[in-house]
Amino acid sequence: MYSEYSSKICRDDGMSDMIKWNYEREKKMRTEQVELTVLCLIHKEDSYLLQDRVKKDWNGYTLPGGHIEPGESIVDAVIREMKEETGLTIKAPRLCGVKQFPLEGGRYIVFLFETDQFEGTVVDSDEGKMHWVKVSELSNVNLVNDFAELIEVMLNDSLTEFQYVVKNDEWIVVKK
Repeated sequence: MYSEYSSKICRDDGMSDMIKWNYEREKKMRTEQVELTVLCLIHKEDSYLLQDRVKKDWNGYTLPGGHIEPGESIVDAVIREMKEETGLTIKAPRLCGVKQFPLEGGRYIVFLFETDQFEGTVVDSDEGKMHWVKVSELSNVNLVNDFAELIEVMLNDSLTEFQYVVKNDEWIVVKK
């Protein structure tokens, strides 16, 4: 006698239990802890809106962003985070890349957005002060270490991924 399981035909003689066990084992091996976040490049004319971030884990001028709440859509998260951290209501955020790096037992994933459509007045937040910085003046501010590579991935149509990989205890940036 045969029954269907996971789009496969298997016999009902104990083999189906083995297939189910293997399926669950493989599923667990593909599952990992993931921390989901967003960043957004808000720009106008020749300036970027940057946050002079005060937290020690990623200190310096960078893009505003934050965590995606459970059950929240990714687009809703970037709109909410931009309102919370910049005071601006952004419109038409465009997904322009993904950043990721390993965490113990999983990975940290950042969805990268950009927009030049917004309304409101810029405000500071607990995360840091907001500044419009001209692109030509970026070298004059204390940017976070990976800012140039991050912006390259976000603005270069042939790139979509920014990934940190660890080799011999060294964090290496891989852009794809």
